[in-house]
Amino acid sequence: MSGHSKWATIKHKKGAADKARGKQFAKLIKQVEVAARTGGGDRDSNPTLRTMFQKAREASVPLDTIERAVKRGTGELEGVEYQEVAYEGYAPGGVAVYVEALTDNRNRTGPEMRSTFSKNGGSMAEPGAVSWQFERKGIVVVPGSVAEDDLMLVALDAGAEDISSTGDEWHVYCEAASTHEVRTAIEAAGIVVSSSDLTMVPSTTVAIDSLDTARAVLKVLDALDDHDDVQEVYANADISDEVMAALSE
Repeated sequence: MSGHSKWATIKHKKGAADKARGKQFAKLIKQVEVAARTGGGDRDSNPTLRTMFQKAREASVPLDTIERAVKRGTGELEGVEYQEVAYEGYAPGGVAVYVEALTDNRNRTGPEMRSTFSKNGGSMAEPGAVSWQFERKGIVVVPGSVAEDDLMLVALDAGAEDISSTGDEWHVYCEAASTHEVRTAIEAAGIVVSSSDLTMVPSTTVAIDSLDTARAVLKVLDALDDHDDVQEVYANADISDEVMAALSE
């Protein structure tokens, strides 16, 4: 799972500097709206909405803005109907890339995704080409200052499947439907939770030991992530610690 952890960490560190808050809000609001449309507006019976609601609140999206998004999703308020669509492809080094998007015009977004892949050194693939290499999971992020044994005891007892460290954070992985329960159990034990979300975790990773290759991979991922319709970008690149350190300089 280290491939996901490192890319997620890079995105997290870049986020504050590279993304305007308004753009981040727009993506989160779309996620809330689609979750409500798909599973209903009751957070107790719709775990995806519950997770997206929490994610938006953690990003400081105003509560009334989130609630309006829920109402648009359930049809109480008029709004644009977004479609969930995934795009698959490759970055340099044979790295598999899985992109989740929400769009109101697939005929526009598809060609733009293909162009973004090709212009930045990657290539778009047919549906199903790489999706089999990823699995939907829940992720609960905890500060790295928490003792591993303390976190592991609580998390595994609550149903977590794996715990990994990025150095600054612990990433606790679980079944997607168990995300809220795992987070609640960790918080009930007095452990601070930084965030929780749904993610796609690669079953296998591609080792990246070259700084040039790492930069080429990140160029594709950054360009895709910057597209207005793109919600999340996942890759199975496992960038070495030495290269990660060099990228941070």
